[in-house]
Amino acid sequence: MAEYQIRELAHLTGVKAHTIRVWEQRYQLLEPKRTPTNIRYYGDDDLCVLLNVALLADHGYRISRIASMTPDQRAREVEQIACQPAPGESVVLQQLVRATLLLDEQSFEQALDSAIKVDGLEKVMLRIIYPFLERIGILWQTGTINPAQEHLITNLIRQKVVVAIDRQRPVVPAPVGARRFILYLPEQELHELALLLMNYLLRERGHRVVYLGQNLPTRDLKAVCELTQPDYLLTVLTVVPERTEVEAYLARLAAEYPTVGVLVYGALVQSEELILPPTARRFRLMTEFIAWLEEIFPSERGS
Repeated sequence: MAEYQIRELAHLTGVKAHTIRVWEQRYQLLEPKRTPTNIRYYGDDDLCVLLNVALLADHGYRISRIASMTPDQRAREVEQIACQPAPGESVVLQQLVRATLLLDEQSFEQALDSAIKVDGLEKVMLRIIYPFLERIGILWQTGTINPAQEHLITNLIRQKVVVAIDRQRPVVPAPVGARRFILYLPEQELHELALLLMNYLLRERGHRVVYLGQNLPTRDLKAVCELTQPDYLLTVLTVVPERTEVEAYLARLAAEYPTVGVLVYGALVQSEELILPPTARRFRLMTEFIAWLEEIFPSERGS
């Protein structure tokens, strides 16, 4: 079970540390534990409770009402919110959520394929898939969907991105100003979907990409860098390294490759307090990454 300090809990849920303490003391919503040295910490159960409480509060529920609910009642309320279409929400997104809940692989693929055929992979990923994955995350935290359902839909989406990448052909010769990127995930990091999409976005804009994929040993990264001399290293940190080790990991990368830009995205680099090396750049949103690409190498697509 993971252990979280109150600052980490605040970052993961978007609830201020002071508010967490008030809710804990006044309403007994959380059950923190203490280390042998009397340091307070929270577990995964506390995180799930707080995520549900925060979502209900954001949707207008009074905290006193939320506190009076049982955990099952809170989960049902959150499920209703998650399954209710938002104003102006994509019909395709609604179809994807419904197909996931029913474990209807055929309907899921049909809806996704139709959207990609009309709007292209990039627009579908940004406007439909990312909001959809956020919705699925809420349904997972309430227990509405299980890990098997989540893995199924993630793999279906991954397949679409892989097929789109396979259809891309490198521009020869490379456009003037094109950069060389190495894309990889650290050892034990397996969450590949965002990195695959970044691979697609880079190739679509004419950049050169060496895609090394998941779970890459550090020594192998060094060997590839020496051989290819990249302009940038790009990685996504979702669960690896430990949250407390992220700054040190990025500092080691920057020190090991001082002439190479370090680009990082993912759940572990969202904190405002994260200290980055001078040669590193962090993206909180995929749209930030796309905007940066347009800055360094303006796209001529559609001109």
